[in-house]
Amino acid sequence: MNLKETVQSKNLPKHIAVIMDGNGRWAKQQGMMRAFGHENGTKAVKQTVEACAELGVENLTLYAFSTENWNRPKLEVQTLMKLLVSSLKKEIKTLQDNNIKLSAIGNLNSLPKKVFKELHEVIEQTNANTRMTLTLALSYGSREELLNTVKEISIKVKNNIISLEKIDESIINEHLYTRNLPDVDLLIRTSGEQRISNFLLWQIAYAELYFTSVLWPDFTKQHLYEAIIEYQKRERRFGKTSEQLS
Repeated sequence: MNLKETVQSKNLPKHIAVIMDGNGRWAKQQGMMRAFGHENGTKAVKQTVEACAELGVENLTLYAFSTENWNRPKLEVQTLMKLLVSSLKKEIKTLQDNNIKLSAIGNLNSLPKKVFKELHEVIEQTNANTRMTLTLALSYGSREELLNTVKEISIKVKNNIISLEKIDESIINEHLYTRNLPDVDLLIRTSGEQRISNFLLWQIAYAELYFTSVLWPDFTKQHLYEAIIEYQKRERRFGKTSEQLS
């Protein structure tokens, strides 16, 4: 069965977020270093991006590097950063050919200068693309994002730029890294782990969660179709009853 044909084009999630987990375990199963898993994980990234663009998904956010990942062994962090630069250089043509806009969220100033420079060059080059927005969460932590948001709003209240009474969800959204993105509809996590791991905590308030035991380097277009098909089977009530929706 061609799963792609089973996906309903009229009920697509507008924003899919993915926690790409399992690179290290995949490499260990092959008797290789963790870096080998990260390198092979880029193939799954390409398949996922292509599949989302082909289906018509408007926004895809990938958890590429968390604030906690800086605590990993120095060699692994260096490998991940080198891989990020090489992937950006290699995939710029794919992004342009598929009319995909690249964006990034997180504490980007903490990235190595070479990574920061390469990232912003690709972001600028793809800025006019309109088919899909691919967002990389880099040096990203949701608690840090929310903490920064509270501080920014507090400063504005203190300086009478925003009144306390005016603060609502829309004000908070405007101060998040994701201010230009809609809330997440579908959150996918690979490798069998069932945690959120400090990823988009505010933005997934009503997201459908999908966990798969597939390790990230083995994740294919077919696995993405399976996740979307499962999403489309679910009833999204947003606090209402089934009777209200019908």
